[in-house]
Amino acid sequence: MNHLRLEIICWSCLLIMMAAGTEAASVWKLPTAEMVYEDLERCRQEGQEEDAATLRCLVKKLGLWTDESGYNGRRIAKIFAGHNQMEELMLVVEHCNRKERDTGHLDDWAFLAYRCATSGQFGHWVKDFMSQKEAEQ
Repeated sequence: MNHLRLEIICWSCLLIMMAAGTEAASVWKLPTAEMVYEDLERCRQEGQEEDAATLRCLVKKLGLWTDESGYNGRRIAKIFAGHNQMEELMLVVEHCNRKERDTGHLDDWAFLAYRCATSGQFGHWVKDFMSQKEAEQ
């Protein structure tokens, strides 16, 4: 009887966590290049043009960063889902989060993890994404 009760409690907790995660995920929306440029301009003013502070501000506003866990690899992969390499991209982002993790210097962590993740093919995708805004004008 106790075994069944424990199993029911575990399944209930799992379902509650899944529902909470689904609700939180449904609130976040894919950023457009226009949103990125608007938030970037605000962050430049707030960060006094300092690159690391500006970057961390931007990725926080876009919902791609938390100070506790760094970059959200799943959200970043969703932005670039058209490249059909979501799993690989999430692995790269998580690797760079772990490699550069420095909770004492959050701006530096965000900046160095970004440089790490964008040092390869992903960097080209980011440039292409940002050039969409320029093409629209």
